[in-house]
Amino acid sequence: MSANFVFTLSCADRPGIVAAITTELAALGANIAESNQFWDRETGQFFMRLAFTAPDGVDREAIERALKPAIERFSMRSALIDQSRRKRILVMVSKFDHALLHLLYQIRVGWLDAEMVGIVSNHEDSRATADYEGVPYHHLPITRETKAAQEAQVLDLVHQSGADLVVLARYMQVLSDTFATRLYGQIINIHHSFLPSFKGAKPYHQAHERGVKLIGATAHYVTPDLDEGPIIEQETARVTHAMSPDDLVAAGRDVESRVLARAVKLHLENRVMLNGRKTVVFG
Repeated sequence: MSANFVFTLSCADRPGIVAAITTELAALGANIAESNQFWDRETGQFFMRLAFTAPDGVDREAIERALKPAIERFSMRSALIDQSRRKRILVMVSKFDHALLHLLYQIRVGWLDAEMVGIVSNHEDSRATADYEGVPYHHLPITRETKAAQEAQVLDLVHQSGADLVVLARYMQVLSDTFATRLYGQIINIHHSFLPSFKGAKPYHQAHERGVKLIGATAHYVTPDLDEGPIIEQETARVTHAMSPDDLVAAGRDVESRVLARAVKLHLENRVMLNGRKTVVFG
């Protein structure tokens, strides 16, 4: 039975990179279904994503063995992903559950090919949702004094559940530098503002007071620098002076939910590659 794989790589750009990989895949009888590449002229780095089907009898070890000389020759940072394995996500949420509900729906209808292995919250508000969906619910309250212990519990859950990705679906707590660093590249947050000047708990109210014409949301990887991690996806929505703060909040909820779900999908499909403080996103 044939198997589907994704191979990603990044390295210093020079001639022969694409040929070195595709020649080996062709020799194995693999069929390339999708190919994306990008040369960052500012850094001289080359990025590539290949999706391919391997024929019967060609397993992961055979592919790794065939690609190893090219990987070593070009000093590639690479990953070979078996697409038959369903990715696992652990979601963290506080009281606002719109982004969580949207993720659950997109998993249910199959647009997101993932398994939600747990919901972590510092409140009890989403327990009924978790019970209805059959997802384990972990109520982990947090205070300044218990922050380190609570985050250690979350890390234990990540490892025990085998989660590939942690999703902050409006989790209204600032993660410690240690936690963010431990899971760098494996945590996605939805920032409930497209405009960095409007920070805090009520960005849409601040936007209303300033009479903005566009609101939006940003999905990004979490880093120790609050809300400044590499950006994966963004979207805006046009608003008017006639809209109340509640209208802006409602519009913002829709944007946040869509942006976060798209970012999660891009990550799970291995379409996002870190490039310093930025990302390369192969849509």
